[in-house]
Amino acid sequence: MEHFTLEEPIACIIFDCDGTLVDSEQLSHQALVATFASFGVAIDLQESLDHFEGGKLTDVLRQTCERYAVQLPIDQLEPRYRTLCHQLFEQSLQPTAGIEEVLKTLATQGIEMCVASNGPTEKMAHALTLTGLMPYFENRLFSAFDTNSWKPAPDLLHYAAMNMACPSQQCIFIDDTNRGIQAGINANMRTIHFNANPNALTTTHPLVHREYSAEGLRQLFSKAYVAISP
Repeated sequence: MEHFTLEEPIACIIFDCDGTLVDSEQLSHQALVATFASFGVAIDLQESLDHFEGGKLTDVLRQTCERYAVQLPIDQLEPRYRTLCHQLFEQSLQPTAGIEEVLKTLATQGIEMCVASNGPTEKMAHALTLTGLMPYFENRLFSAFDTNSWKPAPDLLHYAAMNMACPSQQCIFIDDTNRGIQAGINANMRTIHFNANPNALTTTHPLVHREYSAEGLRQLFSKAYVAISP
């Protein structure tokens, strides 16, 4: 695959979870800010949002420590963050605005769907259950913990495509983070950077298409039905 196109067959859409299917970005960064605050470190929420590239949680925590020039124990930060994130999800998590219409469009067209996330499977299942999206993805959740390889490495996306019995060239990957976009490029897979934040870090590449809204995604895929594999 040399560039993003809808003229090639589409067999499967691989979604990232946090920030893509569920509107967790603000909540996740609130949890990050609260986690560091509990250790006496003040983090600016908007700066955290603007600098977030995705990736393995322990790496995100280390990068945040480096950016604020502090040394804190990752083995204490990680469980604290996961606890706070779980609580915030329980209180306030919502699906990404308009995303269910996208899923309905894909389901109507007969396009397979799955989720490939750097997070644990139980975290994905929790988020999708809370937001009512789990029926679209039953038994189709693939975690970097399954492959022991995290985005931006391509292994997770290849693993998801293999389990969906779909050739990588017939898959489209959708993610909201720059590291996720890099994973799509590294997997030589058509990739959509789906993020409403105009300041979000991104990568310009022939395989990458940029969308800022779920309605943009829905319109994009509504034009692609003629390219669906039988």
